[in-house]
Amino acid sequence: MTSIPVPATRPGRRFQGRALIPLLLGPSVLLILVFVVAPAVYGLYLSLTNTQLTGFAARDPQFVGLDNFRYLLGSDDFLASLGRTGQFVLFSAIIGQTVLGMLAALLLRRTWLRGKGLFGAAILLPMVVPEVVAALTWASVLSSSEDGTFNRVIGLFGGAAAAPLQDSPMLSIIIVNIWRGIAFAMIMFQAALEDVPDELIEASRVDGASATQVFRYVTLPLIRGPVFLYLLLTTITTVGVFGLVYFLTQGGPGAATELTSIFIFERAFQYSQIGLGSAASVILLALLMVLGLTYVRLTKVEV
Repeated sequence: MTSIPVPATRPGRRFQGRALIPLLLGPSVLLILVFVVAPAVYGLYLSLTNTQLTGFAARDPQFVGLDNFRYLLGSDDFLASLGRTGQFVLFSAIIGQTVLGMLAALLLRRTWLRGKGLFGAAILLPMVVPEVVAALTWASVLSSSEDGTFNRVIGLFGGAAAAPLQDSPMLSIIIVNIWRGIAFAMIMFQAALEDVPDELIEASRVDGASATQVFRYVTLPLIRGPVFLYLLLTTITTVGVFGLVYFLTQGGPGAATELTSIFIFERAFQYSQIGLGSAASVILLALLMVLGLTYVRLTKVEV
């Protein structure tokens, strides 16, 4: 049998291809340096100074070393905001969005479900609504006045008017954030479920496994990577939630919903303490990096 000769690659062409790599990656690297690395380095520098927006420190900021970090780690307000942020992330993102997003993805795989398109569109709608619009809409729904949508509904059943944003502020923002984040969870889990071989599911059912056992012992181990990757992403994004909570409660009543993102905003821009706000941001970034590395090490997910 006559073999077909394969033309050899010229060394010059290979060298030219490698020479183009820096040229092609250059714009992306430049954008990352300008808009990601440089602000992060500048923020770290500000955290080591007493920079303010007004006063003498605005004109001539001084290097204060780790004083901002010592103050924050000894501040009850900052530590309490970290606790509220952890509570918000745990119940709204890690539990709420993950569980409901998985249920939505599993429902969309069922052949007996009618109106899949309408169901999927209803889940996706909150994700495309701008954050400010979503916050103001829910502020109207949960308004304490009798004209609020929530009070109108419970009024149909003879219930008294309620004030969820004042009586249960943390629960209210958790519910709103779950509503807004289910879509992303559903999309990621639905894509992961598509990679699960149907043969394994059918074989498990033939062996007498129930639907719950199939999901627990067959499906879930196979999609473990995407699930924990989603947990990593949703943790990072939820820690940074600001507009949704600020336009709903502005961190109140009192400080009941003052998350760390709102604490940073208030210290940096309302109280003009840029150095202190930058230090709080650095601490939050460090905690996120530790949490992210923990996710990756526990699950051995390649990110």
